[in-house]
Amino acid sequence: MSLDNLDAFPQFFYNEDEVNVVSHEDEDEPVEQIVDAERLQKNVDLFGDLHYNYTSCRLQGQRLSAYSNKGDAIIGGIFPVHYKYIFLEATFTEPPKPIQCEIFQIRSYQHAMGMVFAVEEINQNPDLLANITLGFHIYDSCYSEARTLGSTLWFLTGNGEVIPNYNCNSKSLLPAIIGDETSAPTISIARILGIYKYPQVSHGAVVPTLSDKQQFPSFLRTNPSDNFQSSGLAKMINYFDWKWIGIIGSDFDYGEIGSKKLEKEILKTGACVAFFETIPKNNYKNKVAYIIEIIKASSADVIVIYVTTPIIVTLMEDIAMANITNRVWITTTSWPNPQDFSKKDVLQTINKTLGFAHYSGAIPGFKEFLLGLHPSRYMDDIFIKEFWGKVFGCKWSNQNTSQVMRNGARGSDVMYCTGTEKLKELHMSVYDVTNFRMSYTSYNAIYAVTYSLHSLIACETPGPFSNGSCSDINHFQPWQLLHYIKSVRFKNSGGKEMFFDINGDPPALYDIINILLYEDGTNKFIKVGSVASSASAGGIIIDKTAIYWNKENNQIPRSVCSEPCSPGYRKAIRRGQPICCSDCIECSNGEIANETDTADCWRCPYEYWSNDKHDRCIIRTIDFLSYEDPLGITLTTISIIFTLLTGSILCIFIKFRTTAIVKANNQKLSYLLLVSLMLCSMCSLMFIGYPVTLTCMLRQIAFGVTFSISVSSILAKTITVVIAFSATKPNSKMKKWMGPVIPYCTVTVGSLIQITTCSVWLTVSPPFQKLNTQLDNEKMIIECSEGSDLTFWCMLGYLGLLASISFIAAFLARKLPDSFNEAKFITFGMLVFTSVWISFIPAYLSTQGKYMVAVEIFAILSSSIGLLACIFFPKCYIILLRPDLNTRQSIMGKTTITNRNI
Repeated sequence: MSLDNLDAFPQFFYNEDEVNVVSHEDEDEPVEQIVDAERLQKNVDLFGDLHYNYTSCRLQGQRLSAYSNKGDAIIGGIFPVHYKYIFLEATFTEPPKPIQCEIFQIRSYQHAMGMVFAVEEINQNPDLLANITLGFHIYDSCYSEARTLGSTLWFLTGNGEVIPNYNCNSKSLLPAIIGDETSAPTISIARILGIYKYPQVSHGAVVPTLSDKQQFPSFLRTNPSDNFQSSGLAKMINYFDWKWIGIIGSDFDYGEIGSKKLEKEILKTGACVAFFETIPKNNYKNKVAYIIEIIKASSADVIVIYVTTPIIVTLMEDIAMANITNRVWITTTSWPNPQDFSKKDVLQTINKTLGFAHYSGAIPGFKEFLLGLHPSRYMDDIFIKEFWGKVFGCKWSNQNTSQVMRNGARGSDVMYCTGTEKLKELHMSVYDVTNFRMSYTSYNAIYAVTYSLHSLIACETPGPFSNGSCSDINHFQPWQLLHYIKSVRFKNSGGKEMFFDINGDPPALYDIINILLYEDGTNKFIKVGSVASSASAGGIIIDKTAIYWNKENNQIPRSVCSEPCSPGYRKAIRRGQPICCSDCIECSNGEIANETDTADCWRCPYEYWSNDKHDRCIIRTIDFLSYEDPLGITLTTISIIFTLLTGSILCIFIKFRTTAIVKANNQKLSYLLLVSLMLCSMCSLMFIGYPVTLTCMLRQIAFGVTFSISVSSILAKTITVVIAFSATKPNSKMKKWMGPVIPYCTVTVGSLIQITTCSVWLTVSPPFQKLNTQLDNEKMIIECSEGSDLTFWCMLGYLGLLASISFIAAFLARKLPDSFNEAKFITFGMLVFTSVWISFIPAYLSTQGKYMVAVEIFAILSSSIGLLACIFFPKCYIILLRPDLNTRQSIMGKTTITNRNI
């Protein structure tokens, strides 16, 4: 390899045999590197070798303190033991001062102790790493990318020095780095370690970008990707049926990627985002002031905070100062401990927060380990004194620990730590030794590296070596160990199976917690559910009864843009607003909405109608002119009485058929007229009762034909009268028309025309049964459709024509000389008949349903009664009450009628 290619491989670590390093005792002087190009060209490893020895290796720079424990294999750990840092101003007249860390985090310190506990536990287990002792270097990243990068380079260089591309550690193996806890610093580490294919296992970074093996080939994590956290949050939001959600993210990788993913997942569930605001790295105050105004103006009761821990602390304190209450805050795994908030007023605002937390798995013995921490026991722990002072609210004097323990000194204003304090006496809200959460992931990360080392040593599976050979534990390359870490699969001491998928991610599993804060400053984290990628019931399980809500009467918040539409109403989207904002519009008549918040109303089936609330279909009441109906009973009674009356008159005429008055009025036509009138009254009964197609067809036909016979008979009687009186005149030509031919022909022709019309009607478009739902919403009227309205009105028109001809003929013959001129009575009868049917037309057209039928029945009965009364009642009067007038002489006018002329 020529030196021309060196720029393409900055990852090379130089072997001491090929590099002569001249060291100066004065640290201010730079190191000189004399490189033999020929030997470098022969021996440089393309993938880098972190395990070559150096006798002297130093550069000018700052040293970084670490909590170290010696061992044959040293694992690096990077934890944000502090969560706030400051840069000191550079004067350019002296070397830059190191970054200063502030505000100790008890929680992150416990995460680091998870690594320490795992190392101690592994070293006591002879079955894992035989003849190899694990050690560690734990650095404090302080959430600073600069410190994180420095920690990484210090670890790679060894001996507390930073020399890029050099490894000055000649005594220990350097298997992997654990960390960092947050995503932004972790990405910086991953980009450097990816160059060397150096294994990195993060216990807290969740940004989905890290799953991209093209960018980060050597990165793995024991904490699930935030890709699933976003999906899990959306599932929880959908579980509580929240439709109007506020999101506050940040422009860091964690908040930016996660919040945008969350927005997409929320929209997939049909919910809406009320506002989506991002907190920038710069101009924080102005942006937060704007966000606070947005929150105040919004109707969203549920707000998701998707930012990193340091930003959450400042943001929630500003929100508390703005007196924003009655909101439910939904958190991610980055939510800080209540002790991290410096302003106590914020505790009321964040009380009863609901959110996600890392799965709190079991670590047997870890609780006792945490309670057994003590400065005198862990002298190499550079953080333990600060931890002790934090949890007990005391300060260490400048004396060493043993002196302080003996003296127990206490100042006037400051309580000094004595070392006699008991961790067991601390309240859980101060020092929680039950919920391990990210301590669990750091614990698993150490074991993942350990089991991979075990596999490498035992050569359990064919590794990435030539000819299936095994690697020497003292001379392996980072990428070789990475091969084993990717395929590692084990059960931890708590019995939970641990493995990585193809992207280096573990199975996703979160706890859903409810954070309770009490007036005495204590707090409690209640596990109310869980969400997992492999769980049933949609991946989420929640115990609603265990949740305390920041609402009146501890009610689950609604968080909707508009109230859901109750059954009977449909929602209409407000123009220009998200789909979750709508107005409720009542369903139209005949339509229902039997579900809450539906977008459409459904029309009821034909036989049904909507109730008053429009939430269900009710069967329509069947309505027709029945025999049980009062109107039907009345008409039926009248029809029967008229039929009987007509039949009685017929009987009278038959009994007194030999009398003069019966003979004088053409008894056969009288019989035919009476029978037809009887049939007319009887056909009216066909209009009453449940209509079927057969009755619909017969009733109008029967009515038209029987009335045609009746009117034709009356016309024939009138013609007979006219011919009879005209034939009595001398030399009258009407004598030849005397006889039954003319009357019978008149009846036959008049009836046949109507029969022909009705036959055409039945052939072309016959009447049929019809269900009328338009007249009354709550009723389904069963009626007869006339089929062809034209033929119906032709039938009535023909009856009107016959009636008009009969009326005119009778009217002209009314003054013929005779004591008993039947033409006069026919005139009155036809006058009644025409009057009834003329008034029938507007009445018929102005009514509907059973009342239309009743109008037609009334017209049939009234016209029939009018004809019967006008034509036959006078004759019956003479037959029954004045038999003395029932003589030929009286009819011919040859006797004097003393009482009364008819």
